[in-house]
Parts: sequence; structure tokens; C-alpha cells
Amino acid sequence: MAAVRKSERLMNLLIMLLVQRHFVPKQRIRSILYPGSTDDAFEKMFERDKEELRSLGVPIEVGHMDAYFDDEPGYRIQPEQLGLPAIELEADEAAVIGLATRVWQHARLAEATTDAVRKLSAAGIDVDVSALDIVEPRLSADEPSFDVFWEATQERCEVEFDYRTAGSAETTTRHLQPWGVARHSGRWYVVGHDTDRGEERVFRLSRVQGQARRRGPAAAYDVPPGTDLQALTRRLAPTPAPEQAVLLVRRGAGHLLRRGADSIETDVVGPDDATTWDRLVLTRSSLGLADEVLGHGSAVVVEEPLDLRAEVVARLRTTLEIIAGEGR
Repeated sequence: MAAVRKSERLMNLLIMLLVQRHFVPKQRIRSILYPGSTDDAFEKMFERDKEELRSLGVPIEVGHMDAYFDDEPGYRIQPEQLGLPAIELEADEAAVIGLATRVWQHARLAEATTDAVRKLSAAGIDVDVSALDIVEPRLSADEPSFDVFWEATQERCEVEFDYRTAGSAETTTRHLQPWGVARHSGRWYVVGHDTDRGEERVFRLSRVQGQARRRGPAAAYDVPPGTDLQALTRRLAPTPAPEQAVLLVRRGAGHLLRRGADSIETDVVGPDDATTWDRLVLTRSSLGLADEVLGHGSAVVVEEPLDLRAEVVARLRTTLEIIAGEGR
């Protein structure tokens, strides 16, 4: 059987059990997601994949196709059991996460979702794609090397990459045994064992130059027991210094930004030549501020600093390219 990446296989299994309205027989699962596997290999992979999904909180239900006969057991996931309860947000809180929940999607996981649905449809299976709303990947991961590091952590494979530290024009080649990727202060980091320096290190993915490269075999190392990625990232990642940001905000919008502003100048002529804007001056870390600005859509425009403005513009252009590529 051609090797299927573990992450994609788990995603396919999750989607297969989620989009169908009835229990799915084990042999149907095998024929679609584990084709060509031997009996022993299939049993081991299927049991391992089920337990991994369950360890992530996915409620896989076991039952029979016919309630009156003790036939082959089947499996399914009830969407209402997997979904989160309704979350109530204030208007300004909803605005902050608005763009992240509408636009930024991780391309590799979205590709796996499409592939799984295509396989099921080709097999003549009636699927309910509306169930995918609760697992649709929505988290921003636009760094080019994100896929390489994320997959390497799944397969425990060493990664080689060129890296530029903050404030330096020099690029050096680094070698890392990645333990995981984590988001901290609006940025993605990879945490692991730096084999060049012989100690744990954290690297910001946006500073990786070019494409990262996997090196060596899978299962080449073990992640230290009890590793807390978030705690390591907070400890090892540099604390960003606060800086001043100047934003134009439409009147009646940006309530959370206004709450933390040092000063607010009202009745400012904005980019559309209308006097319905206010100028906010904030002193805070720029990390995560781009996400917050994007969450307000066209209601917020960055004037300063220039690097924050450039990041927002670049991400908006990327979004437009994604939308254009999808024909929307």
C-alpha cells in the first residue's frame, strides 16, 4: 500500500465517520481509506487511528448496521456530540476574530478534506457535507514552511532550514528535531531539539528563509515525556518590545481597539475622503496586532508603523489570491 501521511489518514477517517448518516462498516472503511493493506496491518493502523482521534476528544460511536441483527459493527461520529456549544461574544470580540473565522484556512488540511469527500462520493456513499462546518480548518498558517514542520512533528523526522534571526541580515543553516508547532503572540513557532547546539530551541516560522527540508528517516527521535509546547514557546520566544501604532478606525467600529488606545482624534478624513474616521494611537506589542486589525476588515486602516502596514497589506493580497484561485 502506498504510504499515506498519518495526518491526512486521520483527517480522512474523521471526515468519513462524520459526514455519513449511518454506521460505516469496518470493511467499507478499509476499502476506501486503507486499500491494499494486509489484515494485520489494517487492524493495527485502524485501532491506532481510532484511539488517536479519541484522545483528541472525538467521540467515535460503535454500533450495528441493523438494530435487529448482530451483524458487523460499524462506526460513526455524531456531529452534535463533536461540535462546541454556542459561544456568546460581544460585538467587538466577534470583530476581533472575524477574519480568522472567515478567511484564513490551512491549505494542506483543506486539501485533505476535499480528497476525503471525493473518495466517499466516488464510492457512491451518501454524504452530509454540512457536518464539516464544525471541523473546517480555519486557523491562519500562511508561512510557507508550516507544512514541512507540522508533518515532521507527526513523523518525528529531522528538518534542515535556513534561518535569519531578528535584526540580522545573515542567514544560517539550522538542523532541528521538531517536537511541535505552537502559536504565541500572533506568530507561529516550531519547538524542538537543535542538533547543532545540542539544546532545546524555538524558531519563528516567518524567519525561515526559503523552504524547509526534511532530512533522514522517520521515527528518528522521541519527544521528551511531559513536553509542554506552549510553556516552552513562552519561555524561549523573545518578549516583544511595545511600540506605537497609529490606526484609522471608522466611527462606531473598533471598540476593543478604542479601549486600549492612548489617545483618540475624532473627525479625521479617512482614505475614502469621508469624515467618519477616528485616529487611534496605541502603545503595545505588534505581535498579534495584524490579526486584530484584519478582524475588523475595512473598518481599520494602519498608518504606522510601516512594517505592520506592510504585513496587513500582504495578508490581504494573499486572501484575494486564494479567493481568485477558488473562482469566488
